[in-house]
Amino acid sequence: MRERPSSRLIVLDGQNRVLLFKFVFKNSALAVEEFWATPGGALDAGETFEDAAKRELFEETGIKIDGVEQYIAERQFVLPLPDGEKVQAVERFFVVRLGSPVLSYENRTFEERQVMTNHRWWRFEDLKTTTETIFPGDIVDILETTKT
Repeated sequence: MRERPSSRLIVLDGQNRVLLFKFVFKNSALAVEEFWATPGGALDAGETFEDAAKRELFEETGIKIDGVEQYIAERQFVLPLPDGEKVQAVERFFVVRLGSPVLSYENRTFEERQVMTNHRWWRFEDLKTTTETIFPGDIVDILETTKT
């Protein structure tokens, strides 16, 4: 099974809400066709986790940042991809704090434009009580580490 390293971003606004995107997959091999997830994605060849975090943030939100701090969480698990392939996912989570960001979708890839259907700024309390499917499933625990 091949390894798929990726960077995920915990994007917090000035009200300490976290940005999640709604993904909708139709006719895929995924067990869950709709879910909310943090911005981020796989590393390109030769790319560091930090560089991928900056690139993915720009692609998915239009927001450019100079860098990211040390990652706050890492997880590994078997990830089924929409085409049915299973990979060993290695994800690192980086926190990005922004005041009142304006999002742009013009830099998204073709695939992202097909499956990312919405975004929402989630309050911590709403994440604790939602019945929606959220990835990562332990996002509340990860967010606990970001409180200052």
